Amino acid sequence: MDQNIKQAIVRGETSLGIEFGSTRIKAVLIDHNFETIGSSSYEWENQLIDGYWTYHLNEMINGLQETYHQLKQEIENNYGVTLQKIGSIGCSAMMQGYIALDRAGELLVPFRTWRNATTGTAASELTEKFQFKIPERWSIAHLYQAILNDEEHVINIDYITTLSGYIHWLLTGSKALGMGDASGMFPIDKSAQQYNEDMVKQFSDLIADKDYPWNLKDILPKVYNAGEHAGYLNEAGAQLLDPSGSLQAGIPLCPPEGDAGTGMVATNSVKKRTGNISVGTSIFAMIVLEKDLTTVYPEIDIVTTPDGSPVGMVLANNCSSDINAWLSLFREFYEAMGLKPDMNQLFSVLFNKALEADADGGGLLSYGYYSGENITGLAKGRPLFVRSPESRFNLANFMRVHLFAAFAALRLGMDILTQKENVTIDRILAHGGLFKTPLVGQKMCAAALNVPVSVMSTAGEGGAWGMAILASYMVNKEQHEGLADYLTTKVFNDAEGQEVCPDSADVNGFALFMERYTEGLAIEQAAVDHFVENWKK
Repeated sequence: MDQNIKQAIVRGETSLGIEFGSTRIKAVLIDHNFETIGSSSYEWENQLIDGYWTYHLNEMINGLQETYHQLKQEIENNYGVTLQKIGSIGCSAMMQGYIALDRAGELLVPFRTWRNATTGTAASELTEKFQFKIPERWSIAHLYQAILNDEEHVINIDYITTLSGYIHWLLTGSKALGMGDASGMFPIDKSAQQYNEDMVKQFSDLIADKDYPWNLKDILPKVYNAGEHAGYLNEAGAQLLDPSGSLQAGIPLCPPEGDAGTGMVATNSVKKRTGNISVGTSIFAMIVLEKDLTTVYPEIDIVTTPDGSPVGMVLANNCSSDINAWLSLFREFYEAMGLKPDMNQLFSVLFNKALEADADGGGLLSYGYYSGENITGLAKGRPLFVRSPESRFNLANFMRVHLFAAFAALRLGMDILTQKENVTIDRILAHGGLFKTPLVGQKMCAAALNVPVSVMSTAGEGGAWGMAILASYMVNKEQHEGLADYLTTKVFNDAEGQEVCPDSADVNGFALFMERYTEGLAIEQAAVDHFVENWKK
């Protein structure tokens, strides 16, 4: 047992990051050296209810408590102490979406996640009005669509926020949001580092005839920059997080952030000309820009880093869900043979098969579209695997083509930044579960983007670790020390990373795959049109 770590836990010289991802709620506790000293997770899944992708409130709370309980138990088992003090806490979650609360703090409608492609009209009208790209997942698009739909709940709104802001509010009572997540609720004025006042007025004028008893600025959370204090764990929040009563109230919380912001932090990608890729249920690339783009692109979102720098964001709604589904099928086969599978080994074996494949995936084609895909213009999704009689159908090609498909939509958006806007990217860092198997995900990603891709040793920890770093930054930074400097000189000063450069054969193979992918989008659209959703009935 490390006595120094034990003493750090007892004295509360730790930082806790909690992240509500699309498929897992994860908690990571770090020490003052930014090393993980405890972690835990809880699996959950979104549900399609009444036409909206959502998660139940009860499961949010249960998942939060179970994740913290597991972490607390791990600390007790490993260090013989009960977790009572924590130096700082940060909450993060899947980006944006729509949580609307009434004056009593009750949900007016179930949480509408980023995955919903139900706000197309609102997003289009606001983009035209603002001359600024408003994505369908942004909170303001959800709000305006509810207004256009004359939804009854709108008149009773007292507060709208994101999932990270909601969890933060439950723990602190503070209506706060970090800059990065706030920039996906409503456009941010990069000079004022607050909501864009001109656009706020435009929106107010747009809905003036509705005569609602609220105005937009009053129902949005307050914007906080990285490093600022955004509230303290109150008694109710401490009891919510740890029903056993061991955890003490009064712990400072940093501004809550979205998973895009924590991904930038976890990969040391908040400086200009740096970028990172985060993979999970969705996939997105964040490129910190040197200058504004020349025009509005439907495929490019403009958000900010947690400390306010402008970012060009390319997000594809679908990434790893279909890969996970196929891996579950292989697990079922394994179990049917009377064997007990080791899922880490299963992932490793199957991912490494992709390295033996034909460069283009043997003429196979896959679309892992569990939901609509904004970049390719699909309003709904149908997971689809296609081959011709001439395709080389074997396990290696099967795995490679599904890994290629995970990056394909992202590539279409990235081409706009690099080819049309001549954006320079000095380095790309990747993180997320897909990169846990050494080299394979990196190699496929490098082929897809034709740039060197690095993965740090912290890549598997992902956003929860990045959130813990933001919490640490708040209480441990020097006066006037910026986030980029803190990350470079303290967190990542001796971090180990592995860079994989694009292989020319893989790059050419991916180009052939992309020809099939773009030509085959009509097949995916036909599947959406003709494979009905109500087959169970």
